[in-house]
Amino acid sequence: MTDPAALAAGPWGPVLAIAGMALMTFLCRIAGAVVMSRVAITPRMERGLRALPGSIILATILPMTVDSGPPAFVAIAAGVVTMALTRAELAGLAAGLGTLSLVRALGF
Repeated sequence: MTDPAALAAGPWGPVLAIAGMALMTFLCRIAGAVVMSRVAITPRMERGLRALPGSIILATILPMTVDSGPPAFVAIAAGVVTMALTRAELAGLAAGLGTLSLVRALGF
């Protein structure tokens, strides 16, 4: 029988790691679907689920924005204002990235 440490350190180690991560990702996604199929969706829970994508985006963007300083805050503000006015995500993205590029090009 092969030693697991030797197998992980050999050429099959990365393949096994990727296969393990893929399996765990699949199981997590399936578990979420199975659990949610057995839960009654109340109006309160539905509101929470609808707010979840925005919360995830905010949790991802906010730490990077704080680390990047004032130029990032200006760019985020430009993107949010553009999205609020146009209701187009792509326009908000373009406005935010364009503003960030302009602010950094001006040396701020």
